[in-house]
Amino acid sequence: MARLLGIDPGTQATGYGVIDVRDGRLKHVTHGVIRTRPKDPLWVRLRVIHDSLRAVIEETRPTAMSMERCFVGKNIQSALKLGHARGAIMVLGATASLEMAEYSPSEIKNAVTGHGRADKHQVQEMVRVILALPKVAPSDASDALAAAITHAHRPNLRPALEPRT
Repeated sequence: MARLLGIDPGTQATGYGVIDVRDGRLKHVTHGVIRTRPKDPLWVRLRVIHDSLRAVIEETRPTAMSMERCFVGKNIQSALKLGHARGAIMVLGATASLEMAEYSPSEIKNAVTGHGRADKHQVQEMVRVILALPKVAPSDASDALAAAITHAHRPNLRPALEPRT
């Protein structure tokens, strides 16, 4: 069995989702969204994200972490802040000795919906169906679960991975 932590990084909202993979089957463990206050300095928001994700890792004990690769839009300042959040999350994953992977938005959409240009609602609904959730997860959490699902479909996922004790 492998336990995977998916992350949708952001400085105002960071989604996370944890799934188990056993014998090719995916099982939902937990998901959520870490929200920060936009008026707080960046370093305070990064600390909130770091501490909150550390608690998720300690509670769920994943073996691997996957996240969405940066999409650089027109706003350079937003891209730089997102890079800071991703760096803090990567250091946390490395400190926890997690196997780490990154996937482009189109790779994640393709893995979950079958086509790389799916919209957010299609991704949310397919995540709900794949994981048999009673209702659609919030967008940021759904994107994080989609990142975990993408990693679960990776051909060389080591099935011998066990949750850390």
